[in-house]
Amino acid sequence: MEPAELAVAGRPISVTFRRNAKARRLILRLSRDRAGVVVTLPPRIGRAEALDFVKKSAKWIAERLSREPVMKPIVAGGQILIRGESLGIMSAGTRRGAITIANGSIIVTGDPVHLQRRLVDWLKAQARHDLVQASEFYAQAMEVKFIRLSVRDQKSRWGSCSSDGTLSYSWRLILAPPFVLDYVAAHEVAHLRHMNHGRGFWRLVLAHCPNASRAKAWLKQHGAELHSYASA
Repeated sequence: MEPAELAVAGRPISVTFRRNAKARRLILRLSRDRAGVVVTLPPRIGRAEALDFVKKSAKWIAERLSREPVMKPIVAGGQILIRGESLGIMSAGTRRGAITIANGSIIVTGDPVHLQRRLVDWLKAQARHDLVQASEFYAQAMEVKFIRLSVRDQKSRWGSCSSDGTLSYSWRLILAPPFVLDYVAAHEVAHLRHMNHGRGFWRLVLAHCPNASRAKAWLKQHGAELHSYASA
């Protein structure tokens, strides 16, 4: 269904609709990036009724958003999580060279005006490297194959697996501790064998990823922080 946009407490909020055949009622939650909400629709409920439900929930939405982390700009002098470690952001001025990590800081080369874009591009490349490595590991262990792998700024999921064998991940997983990225890769690769969340699926995940419960708990507690960093 086509997304919508509402104003809540003077702030524009995106509304994403999802149909779920097993849902028994309308379910509302904040999107992972906290820029909007996701409403789950059971059978026989249409978009108009779901949108009306969201409008009536404006007070709840405003209260929840007020508790969320403040957006953090990616600027020199700021801090950013990388692989679960908080690092200071430093500009190396206009000198050329690779972005490096040293003494608790990430040092970004190039024109300071482009620091955010350069750092986000670097983080996306790092995320792709780690996710390809983890996905290939689990694909071999679970005896499955994926066709393509993409890394994007997904708003509502940390990862997804399509029926044609395409794996998609959020680049923001590179901000989380490695065991979290590892779990998401195991989760999505397992969908290549089980396109559901049934017992067989979870048996497969847990057989290969003992940190699954720990990673899920970490994402539940800290996931909003990963989306609080501005993106280029």
